[in-house]
Amino acid sequence: MAVSCGDPLPVVEGDLAFVGVTVLPMTGPGGPVVLENQTVVVANRRIASINPADEVEVGDDVEVIEAEGQYLMPGLAEMHGHLPSPRMLPADAKNLLFLYVANGVTTVRGMQGDRSQFTMRDQIARGETIGPRLFLGSTSMHGARVTTPEQAEQLVREYKQIGYDLLKVHEDLTLDVFDVLAATAHEVGIPFGGHVSDRVGLLHALEAGQVSIDHLDNYIQALVPEERQPTQPPGLRDIGALLEAVDEGRIPQLVEATRTARAWVVPTMVLWETAFYGDRSAAEMRTERPEVAYMPPETVGEWEQAVDERLAVADPETNRRVRALRRTILTALHAGGAPILLGTDSPQIFSVPGFAMHHEMRLWVEIGMTPYQVLETGTRRVAEYFDATDDFGSVAVGHRADLLLLTANPIEDIANVASRAGVMVNGRWMPERQIQDRLASIAIFYGN
Repeated sequence: MAVSCGDPLPVVEGDLAFVGVTVLPMTGPGGPVVLENQTVVVANRRIASINPADEVEVGDDVEVIEAEGQYLMPGLAEMHGHLPSPRMLPADAKNLLFLYVANGVTTVRGMQGDRSQFTMRDQIARGETIGPRLFLGSTSMHGARVTTPEQAEQLVREYKQIGYDLLKVHEDLTLDVFDVLAATAHEVGIPFGGHVSDRVGLLHALEAGQVSIDHLDNYIQALVPEERQPTQPPGLRDIGALLEAVDEGRIPQLVEATRTARAWVVPTMVLWETAFYGDRSAAEMRTERPEVAYMPPETVGEWEQAVDERLAVADPETNRRVRALRRTILTALHAGGAPILLGTDSPQIFSVPGFAMHHEMRLWVEIGMTPYQVLETGTRRVAEYFDATDDFGSVAVGHRADLLLLTANPIEDIANVASRAGVMVNGRWMPERQIQDRLASIAIFYGN
């Protein structure tokens, strides 16, 4: 409604207001929506109002962020992250959590659970520790640890009772153990996701209702016809041995099975191209990833050793072919409408929390996704995964105030996600200057 000359403008109240900002609400699948010159008000850690800036005035007690020419989008979600363990020093744990937030990652699905993470989650929620909102996966359920159907049933019930948000499934589970795990998970109402055991296979995992397939795990194995399957599974590092038996004509079948099962794919492409099928030395990686300055030096040393040891025994052409095949599979999954979520498996080999998201997003654009499509996989689509589209994942009234303020439009260039003016997490505003000061102090802490 137009306001006549001389009439006072409505006053909006709250804790903080972004004034004159261009909003990228990420509210729907129909393509980019851009709301220019808006005033977005945050109150009590939620978005209280969104109005054209020339139609409202901000109350005197509201902190104002002058954001003309800047872009406000939802905070990003890391859907395969790892969280501090009890063995980690408290300073290291706080540093790690901050690295996520510093890069606009305001939600993390933790995929290596420990009971201590419940305390961490609650401290973050209360604002006592700076960190992303946490959804917690269980302690890993892998074949060396879960060896009988009885164990599987017991652990599923135990992890549900403890309060984990997800059962983390891993390699080497036998078929009978996996089937009991899946049946019990459905009975008690807890999702399961992560790896796909070679003994189970991708199609069976999808049929059983596995909620997420991470790392594109077992997709290449599933491209090998039954009669050409090896007697012993090759394992992660020897997947290249299957290349001559792969039938890429089977890709549409896998895409359709994934889409029909409504299983979410978290491909973690960059880590796999770095740690397992890479072609660059540790020295080259250090140059490409200066953010390792924010990690403990002993951790970086382990990463360097792992990269160089694998590179020394790798066949460059095989690695190149594996990388290309994984990209082909991801492209087909996207084109075929399979649901995809952003994740990096950090911290992991040269995958630094938060920073790794930028590398992952750039790769997805390289293989043909638009910047908007990539941003969806780390915002609104994540809320769909958690059945929480009324709570987060978009810039909308009533949503959590987890926001990323940028100085350039990320829909035009995905690299602009790194052009931050600041981050708001759980209603707490951190301007970029403050973020950079904290990052500098972390680098100094680690001797860099």
